[in-house]
Amino acid sequence: MTTPLLQSSGDMIADRRFVLAEALSDRGDLAAAADVLTQAIERAPRFVSAWHALGEVRELLGDRDGAVAAFQQACALDPEDRHGAGLHLVRLGALPPGDMPAAYVRTLFDQYAPSFRTTLTQRLGYRGPQILHQAIAAACKAEGRPMDFTDMLDLGCGTGLVGEVFFGCTRRIVGVDLSERMVAELRKGPEVFRLYDRVENGDLLQFLHAEACDDRRYDLIVAADVFPYLAWLPPVIAAAAGVLVPGGLLTFTVETHAGDDVVLGAKLRYQHGAAHVREAIAGAGLTPVSIDERSARNERGSPSPGLVVVAQS
Repeated sequence: MTTPLLQSSGDMIADRRFVLAEALSDRGDLAAAADVLTQAIERAPRFVSAWHALGEVRELLGDRDGAVAAFQQACALDPEDRHGAGLHLVRLGALPPGDMPAAYVRTLFDQYAPSFRTTLTQRLGYRGPQILHQAIAAACKAEGRPMDFTDMLDLGCGTGLVGEVFFGCTRRIVGVDLSERMVAELRKGPEVFRLYDRVENGDLLQFLHAEACDDRRYDLIVAADVFPYLAWLPPVIAAAAGVLVPGGLLTFTVETHAGDDVVLGAKLRYQHGAAHVREAIAGAGLTPVSIDERSARNERGSPSPGLVVVAQS
């Protein structure tokens, strides 16, 4: 069970059964976990966390129809879909692909905020900022231009990992992130006053459109491990292009797969085919500088297939 959010049912016995079901699932006793979750739901029919967990367990048991029914009930009880049940329905073929619910992404990263750095760097071998820095350095070297930027925008800045890597090659850094707690973690340390000139909490597309309306422009935009949470790249890449100065650079990572389209991976992260990436770049009026196969993180000890992209306005 990977329920990102546990909401109490208001019934102590139902809550205890949920915890017991988690333990049973962790031990591999899925049938017993499903039975206990069903008992919890009988006591508390609006227990969203239990419905979501029941969907996960049924899916693992090979009961697709039962899983779909449970995830649909979770969506009905929580229209914001903070558990991400709709993503499971996409994986099960019961819904078409679509952008992740903002409430789900916000909840996910709000919960991970305190341990985010440790989880990424130690457990997942995260190296997104470093490989993006290398890609930008290579692009600058190929053009014979210094790696010296005036204004950099960090999309999905999280706790500031990108800012730490790029600090020496830009004069000003602006960051934006959907998760309020991630931004709070960044602001906790004194480095925010040294690294970032401005940090905003909000939706990426809304922020980019607002920056365009305020006539703010950047000569470097970085998005490290952000686009796997978006189904379709054209809107965000077009919005990013709208705030790039002429000759400015956009660099980002995506997870990828062997096909050309967009698929939702087993870890509920979108994987973008190279053709989709190229079409999004061209549609935004940008020129691809480099699109290289490189992995930004590991999954279960192995590199997760990915692309590192640099595009120019």
